[in-house]
Parts: sequence; structure tokens; C-alpha cells
Amino acid sequence: MIQLTIGQTATRATKITDDMVRRYADLTGDVNPLHFDDEFVRRTRFGERITHGGLTIGLISAIVGTELPGPGTAFVSQNFRFANPVYIGDTITAKVEVIAVKPDRLMAQLSVNVTRQDGAPVLQGEVWVYLTPQETTL
Repeated sequence: MIQLTIGQTATRATKITDDMVRRYADLTGDVNPLHFDDEFVRRTRFGERITHGGLTIGLISAIVGTELPGPGTAFVSQNFRFANPVYIGDTITAKVEVIAVKPDRLMAQLSVNVTRQDGAPVLQGEVWVYLTPQETTL
């Protein structure tokens, strides 16, 4: 049974590897040269290859679906701002915090933040999620 209260948090970290970026591209078809072409990306504001934003969002999804709120949780809406790039080799840490609960609608609002190992924010935003009734105590 999930006990959900305002202020609850969960975090998860992962190191972004070249293999992760290639597997994500294989799954999605996103072969943007920002992720694969060193020569191309040197001419951009990023200077070196960056990861797909979807990999960053995926870390949030992993927390939401397995830890907080947990199994059975489904996204209803998402609002994200990408503040800085994530480079291949960066370690990113996602934090999810419960900021509102709507027991009558079995929904919760979560603040989401992802940072790099140097402390720089890479993603900030919020999500609304639907909670599975038999798994949740509000």
C-alpha cells in the first residue's frame, strides 16, 4: 500500500553512456546529429555530443512508476523545461517530490528536478499522475 503525503521525495541517479544513447535512437528513430556526429556538434552551442531529452525524462518515469508514487501510477500531464544539456558521460540525478494530492480524483502533482554531477540543473518541471486506487492511501 502506497502512503502518499505532501513533501515526500524520491531520487535516482544514472550515468549516461554512449550505449544508452544508441539504444534510445534505435528504439525511437531519433538520429539527430547532436547525439552522434562529433564534427557537427562542435559547430553548435553544445560543443560536444548531448543525450536525448527522453533519456532524462525516462529517469523521472522510472521513479514515478517504481518508487514514488510507485507501481500502477500513470502520467496525466507533464510540463518540463530543459535548463542545460546532458553530455555523454554525465551522471544525472532526478528528484521527485509530492506537492499536491487530490484524493477525490486519485491524482497527485509532483515537482521534478534533474541535475548533473556538477550541480547544474538540466530539467525542471511538474507532472500530474493518476494513482491506482487499490495501491494508494492518501
